[in-house]
Amino acid sequence: MNSKIIGTGGYLPAKVLTNKDLETIVDTTDDWIIERTGIQQRHISEPGETTSSMATKASIDAIKSANINNDDIDLIIVATTTPDMVFPSTACILQNNLKIKAPAFDVQAACTGFIYAMSIADNYIRTGTSKNVLIVGAEKYSNLLDWSDRSTCVLFGDGAGAVVLSAKPEEGIISSHIHADGQYNDLLDVKNEQIRMKGNEVFKVAVNTLSKLVDETLEKNNMDKSDIDWLVPHQANLRIIKAAAKKLSLSLDQVVVTVDRHANTSAASIPLALNEAVKDGRIKDDQVILLEAFGSGFTWGSVLLRY
Repeated sequence: MNSKIIGTGGYLPAKVLTNKDLETIVDTTDDWIIERTGIQQRHISEPGETTSSMATKASIDAIKSANINNDDIDLIIVATTTPDMVFPSTACILQNNLKIKAPAFDVQAACTGFIYAMSIADNYIRTGTSKNVLIVGAEKYSNLLDWSDRSTCVLFGDGAGAVVLSAKPEEGIISSHIHADGQYNDLLDVKNEQIRMKGNEVFKVAVNTLSKLVDETLEKNNMDKSDIDWLVPHQANLRIIKAAAKKLSLSLDQVVVTVDRHANTSAASIPLALNEAVKDGRIKDDQVILLEAFGSGFTWGSVLLRY
């Protein structure tokens, strides 16, 4: 059997923090943020909102979209770098919230977490172990930000996205590719519960690595750039997204961009962007979609699929 997306869901906190709002918090400007990142605003969790509570709302939306029942889910994978607690896993908390009796575990691969989770779920389905997998990317990055550091606090936001991946005879996931290289682990990390990043170095490695990833994905499947209908990239920086689109000879009209409104929601960014484009009708049945991400570790990966 193949693994195919049959439902998508998303949740963003109601509180919106604009660049103008940040001008009153830290030494920055709206123009400075937009020029370097493309970000105009981000969503920030309210007190009491957690990674698991956001994951729950996104999951309910995805399961409803898939037109199945909670009991039909036989595996839950949550990609997150901001769990509610060290243990139990966010996936187990989510499982209890949804009253689903199924194995559940977290995946931590930073911003590439959702891609890793999709790859794992695809293998569970192809081996016949699972039939309907709930995959969630959920993050509460506002807890990790130093609001006096303009190089990082302007970049991130909170939110959750989810998909239901199901065993189907028709083509769904065509291939997945995941990688890691720990030699770069000091360029983007969290110490003392705050994000630290060497932005220029991360940018250079990300652009070069994602360019090679596109070549790998297309060559593996004997496909041309023109075979890709949509690019749904990790939403970290508009300049990186534009570089990825150029590599594929795609116009921005064929790229799902949410970074301007969501900022970087790490493992949640791809499922949130995918959900938006599916729900508003841009992504249609039988189109070929490339998902790609790059994150701390460094980790990177892609999923090529037919929707």
